[in-house]
Amino acid sequence: MNFHSLYNGIKTPIETCLVGSGGFGQSFLGQARRIRLVNARIAVDMTAEGAARAMAAAGIPASEIVACETPAEAKAAWAAGRHIAAGRLETVIDLPFHLLIEATGSPEAATRHSLAAIEAGRHVALVSKEADSVVGPGLARMAQDKGVVVTPVDGDQPSLLIALVTWAELLGLEIIAAGKSSEYDFVLDAGTGAVTCNGVTHSLPELREHWLPGSRSIVGNAAERARILGSAFPLRAVPDLCEMTLVANATGLGPDTPGFHAPPARIPEIADLFAERRQGGLSAGTRRVDVFHHLRLAEEASFAGGVFIVVRCEDDATWDMLAGKGHVVSRTAKTAMLYLPRHLLGIEAATSILDAAGLGRSGYGEDYRPRWDLVAVAERDLPAGTVLTMGGHHHSIDSVGAEMRPAAALADDRPAPFYLVANRKLVRPVAAGAAIKLGDVEIDQGSVLLQTRRRQDEIFAESPVERAAAAR
Repeated sequence: MNFHSLYNGIKTPIETCLVGSGGFGQSFLGQARRIRLVNARIAVDMTAEGAARAMAAAGIPASEIVACETPAEAKAAWAAGRHIAAGRLETVIDLPFHLLIEATGSPEAATRHSLAAIEAGRHVALVSKEADSVVGPGLARMAQDKGVVVTPVDGDQPSLLIALVTWAELLGLEIIAAGKSSEYDFVLDAGTGAVTCNGVTHSLPELREHWLPGSRSIVGNAAERARILGSAFPLRAVPDLCEMTLVANATGLGPDTPGFHAPPARIPEIADLFAERRQGGLSAGTRRVDVFHHLRLAEEASFAGGVFIVVRCEDDATWDMLAGKGHVVSRTAKTAMLYLPRHLLGIEAATSILDAAGLGRSGYGEDYRPRWDLVAVAERDLPAGTVLTMGGHHHSIDSVGAEMRPAAALADDRPAPFYLVANRKLVRPVAAGAAIKLGDVEIDQGSVLLQTRRRQDEIFAESPVERAAAAR
């Protein structure tokens, strides 16, 4: 694909408004200054001063930035050609931008901002996967009804994996599994047996005995690695399941097991691990989503949080040739792994922005619907009164895990979406291993996230997925 040709019809830059200037927002602001067809003159953060600092850190001269507290100040700064920093979306919502980039990571705020943008006739690039996992399909449908687009963003794994899956389907490749590497590699020091992940190091010399499977089962060897690594590191991360929920809702793929297999693996093993069980792999069937933890030595390249698909090798001669060219083919030669070892956060976001605001296309595709929910599951007995505080880099909840389960409309006696119960208080105890139900939490009926999810349930009430959930 020639990207210059693809966007050749877009003659004027897409004006954007960024809400949330964390890691994604910072990389986007820095890169947008180098992109001819995208302007990033508006940034919103918790305070106008915070947004201004983010702009300055991205290389925008302080003399070009105006911290605005009122719509009138924002309009004056816009007319003067300045960059606008604000502490509230309401301050800038009436400016003539084309697309809102929502990157706060807050489920409630992201939903509120997205609805405001849709109502104002703006496209939305929804970076906040927390909100997307609860109400993304509903937002996309509401936007469609208003003649605008909600899209995920390239640079984040859901959009990249949706593209890879649909590319493969277009080529007629049969997908056995699709997924991503978890965010941080496990890096082994072969000399000492020390393993480092995300700046934390533990001595695990036993891992060296299982570094290469040799003639052993690759699945069995991965299980031994998981036992060793699991004694020192967590092997499940809610964001991984959250991201794959978005992919599943867009593509129709689903999990092989609600909490994923998540094997620790080296790149050459992926085609074997995510094969079907009858061929020695983990999967009970085809079209599965999952993740793996990348194992490597310090001198080896990272998977970089990239995405992969495992496909069936239909023609022996073709895949024998491709294996000879370095592609990852399984021991049985029945499956192969194709992958993109990158996700560049805000650096890549421009293609999604141009697709949405320039071409009217969403990265979700045309059938984004609530096929799966990311639900909250207690990892220990949780007494009534426990506040399910969401925090940390991974926006996790202490002692609460997540699973992908078939989507269902909200009800007091049904498992609740993970990010809908975040920051709520339990009104009754939840036993270890049990899903947290909507009726288990105290929730303000005025919550915009709750109201929007109920609206989503109404929109998709006639879908086969919803009828099946009701029957259960």
